[in-house]
Amino acid sequence: MRHKLAHRKLGRTSEHRKALLRNLCTSLIEHERLITTLPKAKELRPFAERAITLGKRGRAAETAEEALHARRLAAGYLFAGNTDRKHDGGYKRPVPPRTAGVMALDKLFDEIAERFANRPGGYTRILKLGPRKGDGAEMALIELLGSESKEVHHEEKAEKKSRLRFFGRGKKKE
Repeated sequence: MRHKLAHRKLGRTSEHRKALLRNLCTSLIEHERLITTLPKAKELRPFAERAITLGKRGRAAETAEEALHARRLAAGYLFAGNTDRKHDGGYKRPVPPRTAGVMALDKLFDEIAERFANRPGGYTRILKLGPRKGDGAEMALIELLGSESKEVHHEEKAEKKSRLRFFGRGKKKE
């Protein structure tokens, strides 16, 4: 029987699973859409929606302490991206750039919380994409609502190289 078993294990230990969900949530907030397997997308949905709700709570906070508390709670749902960012104030040393977790947290509280301010829940959409070619895993696209108007970045294919023969030699030109 499956009593009180709420979440999928995804074939990982609890620490690995939590790190996976944090990384996926950070990427989802940063890029607003993500292609992953269907079980991961289904497990990510409530995880990301709780983070967005905390972002909304921080935007609507009346005091600075409440806003800071919501920001710190939401940071627990994202990749801890600033752990190696050290600046000792040395002479002409550049400050390391902000990492994905800090940028995602800023975007969560500035853009995304504002976009969903009047929405009571249901901030994500999951679209099934069919089986993956290599192993047959069911793939899905998870995206934030309202991001469908943004263009998807497509990489252009490079020109085909000429076919090489044995030992790196090409065909003889006539």
